[in-house]
Amino acid sequence: MRLPLAIVMMMSTAAPVVAAPIAYPATQRGFEVEARHGISVPDPYRWLEADVRTDANVAKWVEAQNKVTMAYLAGLPKREAIRDRLTALYDYERFGIPKVSGGLQFFARNSGLQNQSVLYVQAEGAEPKVLIDPNPWARDGATALAEWTPSKDGKHLAYAVQDGGTDWRTIKVRDVATGADLADSLEGAKYTGEVAWLPDGSGFYYSRFPAPPAGQKYQSETQNEAIWLHKVGTPQSADRKFFATPDKPRLGHHATLSEDGRWMVVSSFEGSGGNGIFIADLSKGETPRPLVTALDKEWLFAGASGGTLWFVTNWQAPRYQLVAVDGATGKISTLVAEGKATMTGGALVGKRLVVQTLEDARSVVQLYETDGKPAGTVPLPGIGTATGFDASDDGTTYFGFSSFATPGSIWRYDANSNSATVVREAKVAFNPADYTVSQVFYPSKDGTKVPMFVAHRKDLDMSKPHPALLYGYGGFNVSSTPGFSVSRLVWMEMGGVFALANIRGGGEYGAAWHDGGRLLNKQNVFDDFIAAGEALIARGLTAKGKLAIQGGSNGGLLVGAVTNQRPDLFAAALPAVGVMDMLRYANWTAGRYWMDDYGDMTKPEMFRYNLGYSPYHNVKGGKDYPAILVTTADTDDRVVPGHSFKYAAALQAAPIGDKPHLIRIETRAGHGSGKPTDKIIAEAADLWAFAGYWTGLTK
Repeated sequence: MRLPLAIVMMMSTAAPVVAAPIAYPATQRGFEVEARHGISVPDPYRWLEADVRTDANVAKWVEAQNKVTMAYLAGLPKREAIRDRLTALYDYERFGIPKVSGGLQFFARNSGLQNQSVLYVQAEGAEPKVLIDPNPWARDGATALAEWTPSKDGKHLAYAVQDGGTDWRTIKVRDVATGADLADSLEGAKYTGEVAWLPDGSGFYYSRFPAPPAGQKYQSETQNEAIWLHKVGTPQSADRKFFATPDKPRLGHHATLSEDGRWMVVSSFEGSGGNGIFIADLSKGETPRPLVTALDKEWLFAGASGGTLWFVTNWQAPRYQLVAVDGATGKISTLVAEGKATMTGGALVGKRLVVQTLEDARSVVQLYETDGKPAGTVPLPGIGTATGFDASDDGTTYFGFSSFATPGSIWRYDANSNSATVVREAKVAFNPADYTVSQVFYPSKDGTKVPMFVAHRKDLDMSKPHPALLYGYGGFNVSSTPGFSVSRLVWMEMGGVFALANIRGGGEYGAAWHDGGRLLNKQNVFDDFIAAGEALIARGLTAKGKLAIQGGSNGGLLVGAVTNQRPDLFAAALPAVGVMDMLRYANWTAGRYWMDDYGDMTKPEMFRYNLGYSPYHNVKGGKDYPAILVTTADTDDRVVPGHSFKYAAALQAAPIGDKPHLIRIETRAGHGSGKPTDKIIAEAADLWAFAGYWTGLTK
């Protein structure tokens, strides 16, 4: 394979010496203590929990940390060459999965290096035209078009604006024909997903929270979410509260309407363990009535026709089943029983049910008649991840497909004939045939077999170990599946091995796999990930001194915890936007939703257990730690940046060796969504330059 010149330069240029130890900015230690259940836990950096946008001392600390970090990163070899290559590869046309309403197709497109994707609308036989271009909204490109939903007739589009990466949204309404916004402007939406349009297009249901206390917008706990009905062309003050549970303020509520508009389905949840279901037959003027009140199982709405509703659920089926519900009586009947594969969702497409499953973390999609009779397997273009398959009336829908070395493509699927046709393909400046992807299984500490994907260039000499990047998540029933990433491609192009471990805590094998990695079983997640690193070394794919680890959010917690537990195993660690204080995580924004995975700190047993692995509290001196680059953002109101601030301060204060322990704090960015392309490229270049240097990839 002929390598790009930039990559040849990375591999051949002599590396300058990176000075160590680093003179870190001084961080004041306080005397605060977290005292619960007879245990007193020092919390010397609690002052760093304050909002960087309003607290001058925290702002100065952030500025000082970034100054040191950026100076260090600027001295790393190959950083600019990596950035150039990332920029070149990111410059490709890519598309989102279309939605069809009123005979019009709505889809997102990015020409390549646009900071934000543009929303287009296209009539049958006509050329696409721009409907919403968010790129002029902010000079720094950090104001994004978030969720959007066309009305059933295609005349209006409700869309959400996300500024600076925050989870808060402002919902607006655009006239599709004229491209002009109406006066509608709705505040208070957060974690809402799409709105639910009335069949006649006169309005929609949406979820919103009360306004947060003054000065606490980005940190205060969110409660009392309610479903509201908004009529197009009216002020938000005229909206009608449709559904709420004031007696249970921690419940969140999201509404969905069936394609025919008859049934409203309200999903109510308090965490990741499951959700309750309320239903309403709107043709009879009903208000939502309870169908499922327990919150310990997951119920995923798959569609409705006449008086029957369908759900994919792990009720009485750890790997999920497809059930039919009689809307009048609430009687539940199994249509497709639990099998070896894990069901992950379904949709009524025309008169058939499309059910998505995972087999060893790879997508397999099945087709069924509405009585549960098998109607075939949906043809997919290969081994990878399929997304989409929205419900539709006419039997056609769209899905996206990608894999580690396969850029995203968009397919039109016809459920009537069970056939798929590609409609748009991304064309990246590399040859997928130059890469190989395999799946291996390795034993964890307790003997559990765990799958792991391994990808690299075909021409690597695998008789010797190579620098490797191991990624993991392991939580909240989230499945880690094969997907295309330009940044990972660059890592592999440089000669690195990429591995993704499907550790417990995820949903790859259903409820049992999730349960095996949460609450008092959380240590299994760390054991699985440590075993993945050991397996890569034992197989000769990498070696000690050549292994970097990466994870974000719950995966940032993962990286922080395993670094404390096995600092000898890793050469570099890249924890991103991580949950690092496991004793106080529920104090902020969305933290209360995480109790199903992390536990309730008012319970003595959970408090003691979390104290045993909390990354912030378990940084131990006397051992040499790997090089660590913590990343977070000032507007992250999902996992507030105070988690990473406190963790970085603890690292820098501890006697854990002379390798760098730095924090990179992005401005006008959040937990990840809405981040502009130029910020994505800049961060990836810094991460790969850092990890590449300390694993020997760019030396």
